[in-house]
Amino acid sequence: MGQANGKVILAGAGCGDPDLITVKAAKYLQQADVVLTDRLVSDDILRNYVNESTEVVYVGKQCRLGASTPQETINHLLIQYAEQGKLVVRLKGGDVSIFSNILDELEVLVARNIPYEIIPGVTAALGAAAHTGIPLTARGYATAVRLLTYYKSDVVTDEYWRELSDTNDTLVFYMSSETLPLVVEKLKLYNISNEKKIAVVEQATTPLQKVHISSFAEYDSILAGKKFLSPSLIIIGRVVALHEQFAWLQNSVSDEYYFRPVAQLNTSSNNKVKQKKERA
Repeated sequence: MGQANGKVILAGAGCGDPDLITVKAAKYLQQADVVLTDRLVSDDILRNYVNESTEVVYVGKQCRLGASTPQETINHLLIQYAEQGKLVVRLKGGDVSIFSNILDELEVLVARNIPYEIIPGVTAALGAAAHTGIPLTARGYATAVRLLTYYKSDVVTDEYWRELSDTNDTLVFYMSSETLPLVVEKLKLYNISNEKKIAVVEQATTPLQKVHISSFAEYDSILAGKKFLSPSLIIIGRVVALHEQFAWLQNSVSDEYYFRPVAQLNTSSNNKVKQKKERA
């Protein structure tokens, strides 16, 4: 059922485990006329919380595979549906404010005077920390955590690399598994302690989660050359050593992807949850 005045809900779906979605986001999904969903959203969320009459549009991004929905297209869809008086849920993986394009979407909504609401979600750093037994600011190990990304060489300056190498803050790198060799190289260049540890968490919080750990001294023999499944998160710091003691979830033995590639998703704006259920 459409509204007299459309509205956009920018909501985080959590980072994999469908049970991590917030009650508030789930309630809006049940009311939505249209859901614009990212790739990194569990199918179970769409099946369990979205009505069969709701229009579900896949607008996922997977840049390295050349199958991404342009941000301009997403912006256009938000405006189009909202100006039709519909309640639109823009569903993003993890949290909407951490390494997402929420700023682009906020700007177009404000420019068109479209009402909106922002609902936080469990971001990958927090989900991975909980599901690996690595408390990011454990007392006596770290007093702060930094959320970073390193997908291209000009994102982080040499001066900042020096600071990152010296700090005892926990470092969490998003979208950086392919550039991990460069991350390690830069931190070693500025003399990060060989005893500090690296954790690469594949598909965090899902049944297919895997954790790979080494110290900087052991990196070449343990992690160098490995290819990691997307999405993967990197945690660096003294707190990583706590995984061995507090891990409560065993590594998956599967090499399957939990989230389907963008190319496999039906990007038609006429796709319905009912059709998804029939294929499941």
